[in-house]
Amino acid sequence: MIMATTSLEAQFVTFSLGDEIFAVPVEVVREILDYAEAFKIPNGPDYLLGLRDVRGQGVPTIDLRLKLGMTKTVPTPHTRVLVLDVPMESRLLTLGLVADRVFEVTPFRREQIEAAPDIGVRWRSDYIAGVVRRENGFVVIIDLARLLSREDASALQSAA
Repeated sequence: MIMATTSLEAQFVTFSLGDEIFAVPVEVVREILDYAEAFKIPNGPDYLLGLRDVRGQGVPTIDLRLKLGMTKTVPTPHTRVLVLDVPMESRLLTLGLVADRVFEVTPFRREQIEAAPDIGVRWRSDYIAGVVRRENGFVVIIDLARLLSREDASALQSAA
């Protein structure tokens, strides 16, 4: 007898920016590359590092640290670029996301994922899809489509 499996857990790729741990759903991650300087694009937003050649495609690469109001990424031997296919309203946006370190693919059970806390300040938390409590702190699950506003998405799209 075959059991119908309703997905009670989802797989996430975890990565760090400074001391913070973040996660994105594994299905949006196309590949993970070693860090390399991106080809600069004039007049782009500050968090847009430039274009990166990924298998013949020019992929806009962003410094998520800057987008989240943190300090600029200082590349180390651990720095990686996650190449993501982010489902936006009417299209798929391919972009590179610079992470200080990529850890692992890890499953989170649905009941582990808590709603984003309302912290009552103007810090934008609308891009947080949820948080997962761990022994050593929290993992913040990022909703990339919400993090990237329409203006961001069209700037990145036109960069490519």
